[in-house]
Amino acid sequence: MVSKKISRGLLVVAAGCAVQSTALAGGLERGGGYNVDLLFDPSRFAVESTATFVMPQRKVKNVRDINPANGNLNAIPGYSTEADDAENYWSPRIGAKASIGDAADCMFDYSQPYGAHTNPGARWAGASDNVETKVNSDNYAVTCSYKFDMGPGKFRVIGGVNYLEMDGFKERLLLPPEAIGFARTGIGRLDLEGDGWGWRAGVAYEIPEYAMRASLMYYSQVKLDNITGTVDLTQVPSAVHPLGGRIIPVEGSAAMPDALELKVQSGIAPDWLAFGSVKWTDWSQLQRVVFYRGGTEITSLDLGYRDGWTITGGIGHKFNDQWSGAVSVTWDRGTSQEFGTLSDTWLFTAGVAYSPNQNVEIRLAGVLGILTGGESRPTVIDGVPVGREATYEYDSDLVAALSTSLKVKF
Repeated sequence: MVSKKISRGLLVVAAGCAVQSTALAGGLERGGGYNVDLLFDPSRFAVESTATFVMPQRKVKNVRDINPANGNLNAIPGYSTEADDAENYWSPRIGAKASIGDAADCMFDYSQPYGAHTNPGARWAGASDNVETKVNSDNYAVTCSYKFDMGPGKFRVIGGVNYLEMDGFKERLLLPPEAIGFARTGIGRLDLEGDGWGWRAGVAYEIPEYAMRASLMYYSQVKLDNITGTVDLTQVPSAVHPLGGRIIPVEGSAAMPDALELKVQSGIAPDWLAFGSVKWTDWSQLQRVVFYRGGTEITSLDLGYRDGWTITGGIGHKFNDQWSGAVSVTWDRGTSQEFGTLSDTWLFTAGVAYSPNQNVEIRLAGVLGILTGGESRPTVIDGVPVGREATYEYDSDLVAALSTSLKVKF
């Protein structure tokens, strides 16, 4: 076992360099989803700010319009059989933690755990499926823990609540403008917003002298029972579409998935640390999200996800009292099945932490990953045919990310 003397300072490696490799994960997850690591900071007070910029490169090819009812885009000049299906994005997180006496700790954090942005545009052969889609989220959470002595370490009981706001839109081409004399764009747009409450609970065991910690956290689903929005068809002439020329209020419901995450870390040699995590997310509950007007289905978001699994392993090293570093590898199982582009992802992360004094930590991490290839084709979800607008293929692509973080503790 690593002695107390030679392991001193390994917690700086654990807290500062166990960087988030899940810059890009399955489903709608961003930046690793929920995170309560700040709760374990040994300082009485700590404030942390993190920003991650993600640059995915997902390109689709051999696109084929398979729904002649909307006009065969492959037969119209100017519609490409290739498209760029990903947009860069920021993933921020801000948190503050305070100790209450010797046994209790509480933290508040703001994050954007979910999101998506694809923007292939209106001039590709799959525009009937998607012109642009964007999903945003804002999450506010309070999490507390109580710890007590158990054996050589301390055992924690953890619990908290979170409030999640979500909004977004999707645009797709209902009719090519060439078919309606360019009088309008032929694009329909769905705008949505909803909110809901969730909770989290977990346990942890720590032996700080050996930089050892194991935690198991459960994050509940967040029910979005009252999603409201509109379907804007003002760019589609009423003469060629039964709902054209109107803005239609719609409503629906969904639930963001629950998740279970196990994290483990331990000192393995003088100034060396090993860490890893396994996370399961119940993305399979998101299949078809249907939106109604007066009990009649107007449109839907067809997702067809399967459960997500994310596994990370890494090693950290403390070089001296100011500098430490870590490397890690993450595998994330893709949540797309028959259609979509969310395939398996491999991420390789390297990060450094600099502590000019005992009150400040500055971190910088870089991520380089592989988005594996696949294809999208029609399928059936809950007995309903989906993905009938277009088929396409995609090769393995690269994703890169940069993350910076500042922690002040006292």
